[in-house]
This record gives sequence, C-alpha cells and structure tokens, in this order.
Amino acid sequence: MRENVVEVNKLTKQYGKHKALDEVSFTIRKGSIVGLIGPNGAGKTTIMKILGGLAFPTGGEMKLYGAADEKGLNHARTRMSFMIETPYEKKNMTARENLEKQRLQKGIPDKKRIDEVLDIVDLKDTGKKAVKNFSLGMKQRLGLANALLGKPELMILDEPTNGLDPEGIVEIRELFRKLNKDEDITIVISSHILSELSLLCTDYIFINNGRIKGIFTSDELKAACSEYYLIDTDNNERAGAILTNDCGIGRLEVMEDGKIRIYDGLDDIRSISKKLYENGVIPTELSLNEVNLEDYYMKLVKDSEGKDV
Repeated sequence: MRENVVEVNKLTKQYGKHKALDEVSFTIRKGSIVGLIGPNGAGKTTIMKILGGLAFPTGGEMKLYGAADEKGLNHARTRMSFMIETPYEKKNMTARENLEKQRLQKGIPDKKRIDEVLDIVDLKDTGKKAVKNFSLGMKQRLGLANALLGKPELMILDEPTNGLDPEGIVEIRELFRKLNKDEDITIVISSHILSELSLLCTDYIFINNGRIKGIFTSDELKAACSEYYLIDTDNNERAGAILTNDCGIGRLEVMEDGKIRIYDGLDDIRSISKKLYENGVIPTELSLNEVNLEDYYMKLVKDSEGKDV
C-alpha cells in the first residue's frame, strides 16, 4: 500500500459569501501523477494555494506527509515544490543566473544542482541567452527547473502547459513522465485540458464550483469512457424496454433527444438489432461511438450538480 502524501478532509474556503471550496476531500498517493481537472474558477488554484501555505482554509482538515499541525505542515512543505500561476523569472537574466538567485534564496548549498536541473529540463545549452528571448515552452521548463532545485518529493503544478503549442505540450508531458519515473517524484497537475492529462495521469480528481465531482484511477476512468452504440428507432420508448428486458442490456442510457446509448452487448449488435425488428421496432440509426474525457466530465458535472460526491 503506497503512502498517502496528501490527505484532505472536508476542506472549505470561503471569501465573503462565496465558497471557493465546499467540503473538498481527497488523498494523493506517493508515486502517482494526479490530474486536478476543472474549468477556470472551479477551485483548482485555491486547493494548490492552501497546500502550499499561500492561503488558509476556512474549515476542514489537511495532512501533508502525515502532519496536521502548523509546524508539521511547514516542515512537510520542505519536501514539496510549487509552481502556481506565473513561474518565477527575471527576464534580463539567463536561465543559470535565475536559478543561482533562487538557489541562494532557498539556502541550497550544492551549486552543482543548477547543472543537474538544467540538464533535466533540457536548458543546459541556453548559454547567455536572456529569459526574455525564451519561448513560452522554455520559460515553463525554467519554472520547472526552479521547482526542482530543492529535490522535491512532491510537485504541485498549476496549469503547467497553459499557452503551449502541441509540440511544447508533448515536451512537458515527457518531462513529467521522466521526473515521476527516474526521480520518483509525485506530481499533481491542475489543468482544463482533459485530453492531454488522459495521456499522463495515474489518478484524476474532477472539480467544479468548488466541489469534488468524481475521483478515479486511470483504469476506472478508461472503463467509464468506454465504447457504446448509439441507437435511434421509430419508437425509442419501446426500444428501451426491449433492450432491457429481452436483450439483457444492463448499461443503458436514454439521452435528452430520446436516442439510446448501450454499453453492454457491443459484440452482439446484430442480434440486438434483429430483436428490435422482431418486436416491431425499426432502428433508424445504429453507430459505434466512444465517450471521450471531455464528454464524460461534462456529464459528470451535470449529473452530480447539487449532490455530494
């Protein structure tokens, strides 16, 4: 059983009458890559700021590496690094000069660590090039290099691929995989780019309007985002009864437009179609589709709106 490095229980953050977080609960296991997923304003950055000690909760409990008191939390944060909102940078300095300034401020004695992190993020050959002349992807990698200076065991990253082109996103994704595998770093990434996180994360936390809407492992999410047949007929109400009672379809969903999704019996679709015909129902549409991550998230938010998850 892997260690829980973060445990959050009914965490609440209120600004006046607005609840930025409403009794949020989740755990993060050592060695995982966790996607914190939600639209802008969902509460992702608020969670990260509280984890980093940049904001304080209104209610609830939080443990970092088992510590819950203020002294213990602050000590636990020395094992963590944070890149929240805009990465730190001095635009007229080189990458090395930026990192040297941060090394001194953080009290890191090992000067060789700068070369190590520049190598990890592939910025070792930037020489005297000022950061103001870096691409957005290079600036993001510099922010990650800064976050790596203290050899963190856990990295908390807020929208680290925001604004990057597809090539830059791939580069950052591969870097996260390397950090997780080679450096044994647990990573938490907030993002609204669901398709990108689906290629990277081991666990997912869905949030909207300050409330948790679902928590899944990668395998659980893949199972939820499964293939389905979309069926439309001349009598969908009768078709639904036939599919359930005569065809034994257990996973069935009636859409707002009356069309039916079936998630069972996909290998036996001809027999299902025949059964509909035999019972006087004529299929007018029969197509194989797949629930993508964005569709599943929107359905999850809609189905759980106003409910506790």
